[in-house]
Amino acid sequence: MIQSIYDDAVKSLKSGGVLLYPSDTIWGLGCDARMDASIEKLFDIKQRPENKGLILLISKIEQLNEYVEQVPDIAWDLVDFAEDPLTVIYPKGKNVSKHVLGPEGTIAIRLVKDEFCKGLVYRYQRAIVSTSANISGEPSPENFETISPIIKGGVDYILQNPNPPKGKAKASKIVKLGLNGDYTMIRP
Repeated sequence: MIQSIYDDAVKSLKSGGVLLYPSDTIWGLGCDARMDASIEKLFDIKQRPENKGLILLISKIEQLNEYVEQVPDIAWDLVDFAEDPLTVIYPKGKNVSKHVLGPEGTIAIRLVKDEFCKGLVYRYQRAIVSTSANISGEPSPENFETISPIIKGGVDYILQNPNPPKGKAKASKIVKLGLNGDYTMIRP
């Protein structure tokens, strides 16, 4: 059963669809990180300006090299040993839509450790965009029931975890890295 849930989500992603799914943190909207039209649709659903970068989710640490021009040495240990979900902003991204990148060409990536979300990203074999499943400026939803009907009605596929984790979901920590290993905590 779970395999068919993933299969349908992957088909939607490959066809340019926007997903509503339980990320490794909070409920998120996602799509292929390279498809401009999908990302533009995601921005329309969220009613979000296009000048803000997006987070990418990856399933294997080796994928950093595919999306980051130069991975600072400190990043490998930071990402590998993080116990809580950690989004890292790298100096320069590559191989993604321009809509994914931050204003200076930065790219934000999180290595997924939650098994359900990781299963989706792993099966897709590419990075998936992740942004909170809310209308821009509104609070992030605490659970599926609090997601706006506008969001639910605007997506192409809704992926539900048949065994959702207990407890309250929360956003990831965010750290910004420089090429020389310096860092800034954006969201502790």
